[in-house]
Amino acid sequence: MQEKIAIVTDSTSDIPREIVEQYDIRVIPLRILYQDREYRDQIDITADEVYRRLEQEVPTTSLPAPGDVLALFEQLKSEGFTHVLAIHISSGLSGTAQLISHLAGQVEDMVIRVVDSRSISMGLGYTVIEAARKLTHNVGFEALCTHVQAVLSRMKVYFVLETLEYLKKGGRIGRVAGTLGQILNLKPIITVNEDGVYTTYAKVRGRKQSLERLMEVAKEHLAKPMSNVAVCHGAALEEARDFVQRIKNLGNVGEVLMGHVSPVIGVHTGPGTLGFVVYQTD
Repeated sequence: MQEKIAIVTDSTSDIPREIVEQYDIRVIPLRILYQDREYRDQIDITADEVYRRLEQEVPTTSLPAPGDVLALFEQLKSEGFTHVLAIHISSGLSGTAQLISHLAGQVEDMVIRVVDSRSISMGLGYTVIEAARKLTHNVGFEALCTHVQAVLSRMKVYFVLETLEYLKKGGRIGRVAGTLGQILNLKPIITVNEDGVYTTYAKVRGRKQSLERLMEVAKEHLAKPMSNVAVCHGAALEEARDFVQRIKNLGNVGEVLMGHVSPVIGVHTGPGTLGFVVYQTD
């Protein structure tokens, strides 16, 4: 049987819209819940809208609607797809991958493989992009799945926040110290560990120093073999642009992408989020 493979991810992947369209990547939205209504992430609401309303109400976030997931799988089946590679946000941060796995078991006559990226934002997104690029070379499904695991092993994500308040409110603080950091104006460099949960990579005091330390981390990675970089921000456009320019001036860097964090991520990180993903390409 001829394989026709679809690549699916979720809205926390932060893949720029033009790349989603270029590779026909299917994106399942998570949900943002306010007291009066709910929104589909990146479809019904933007991150900037979430930030503007944070003082009035901090919303909660929720998994994709099961109906949306099943409708997508049925749509793919109707388009003739035989295989689906679904790559999702870390199970240490969200139950999305488990939900997709559960629902995939209800779909007949299609092979669906769910991958827990143990990452977030463009750490997830870049992995999805690399899978989509690999697929253009007409690889088989098993080879594609193997490639994705190799990509994930070479992907690192780091970010800083303006405040730890929203991470704490959303219960996503993980192994990042909260209260003490607020008192001491600590702006930790946060990464995602092997278990796929947030952890402190370095402790820095003050915004300016945290951005400088973030650049030092980038330089440390880019002193090694060639890498691609993606910079992602939440209401920190000028700082992100400056970061991208400085990255481009370093050696050993290939492609540099820039994107905006999704509303769902924005709920938990707040405005002033700036991070980067480094993907070692050789």
